Amino acid sequence: MHSTLRPAALRFMFRRLLSGVLAACSFTVAAPLAAQAVATPTTPTTPDGARRLIARLADDSLGGRYTGSPGATAAARIIAAQMRRIGLEPVGDSAYFQRVPVFAVPATRPGALESPRLATDFAAYDTMPASQRRTVVNVVGLLRGSDAGLRDEYVIVGAHYDHIGTNAARAVDGDSIFNGADDDASGVVAMLETARQLRAEGAPRRSVIFVAFVGEENGMTGTRWYLKSPVRPLASTVADIQIEMIARPDSLAGGTGKAWLTGYERSTLGEMLAAAGVPVIQDPRPAQNFFRRSDNFPFAQAGIPAHTISSFGGHSDYHQPSDEVGTVDFAHFAAVINATARAVRIAADGPRPEWKPEGRP
Repeated sequence: MHSTLRPAALRFMFRRLLSGVLAACSFTVAAPLAAQAVATPTTPTTPDGARRLIARLADDSLGGRYTGSPGATAAARIIAAQMRRIGLEPVGDSAYFQRVPVFAVPATRPGALESPRLATDFAAYDTMPASQRRTVVNVVGLLRGSDAGLRDEYVIVGAHYDHIGTNAARAVDGDSIFNGADDDASGVVAMLETARQLRAEGAPRRSVIFVAFVGEENGMTGTRWYLKSPVRPLASTVADIQIEMIARPDSLAGGTGKAWLTGYERSTLGEMLAAAGVPVIQDPRPAQNFFRRSDNFPFAQAGIPAHTISSFGGHSDYHQPSDEVGTVDFAHFAAVINATARAVRIAADGPRPEWKPEGRP
């Protein structure tokens, strides 16, 4: 939850970043499949399938995916390649990549990491010293809706792929890599697997924009930039569903396969999911104020009904090097992914979610 290059060289780096994705898999964007209603997934995520992808995103080689780091760039390539394999349409400004103008403020304390900041726009970014500019992207793909009357309305499904990097000053038993398996490689896997399921089973009536956001851990920079430069009009965006920390069961949510929705009482989305039997309940820890602590909140502030699906129960590995793949409960993880895919289809097929009185922040 919560570059050292000149402009010409920066453009060259983005071209190399894109070419790495193009080499990863063939460029094939198939037409949307015919829509069909599904109560349960016919191509569900399995524990083994979830394991393979989260192991890549939370691997030590990615160095904790700190915003602006080579590890975060590598994660973006992995995510874009998955979007291409699934058959999502690329809708960033550089294929699947939406460039985000982030610059770094040097650390002032020994052992601390630099602080990524969002520039007001790329013109301001280009005035920054070259040593402070960073190559940073959101990763964005589109599943076009099947209903001619609704396909120009959009549901956003997102998760943040960044984490808090590597920090020798906070090492535990020699481990200084903050892998972020639960926070939030788990959400990214769920976002991608939801896309795969919807693509395989038939596109929903509305279009769905799938986004892996950068910089959630650093002031929600990727989300804030998306809201300034949306790939589709915000006025046509009917809901935002973020996925955050679903790798382990929460006893207060009911245990294995169950999750909760931040801000459940604020809009009609929670009731829509409950009516369809999706195992997602009201946030059992309102005092923690999770509704405001993830990428859904800037969308909510912009007026879009926006919530986060989670099963975080307060485990002690939060923001620690011990948030590793070995701690994931894969039976639970796969079950919540499948519930999330159902939730997204309901939002994309059914009535528009609406704020309740005084629900909008």
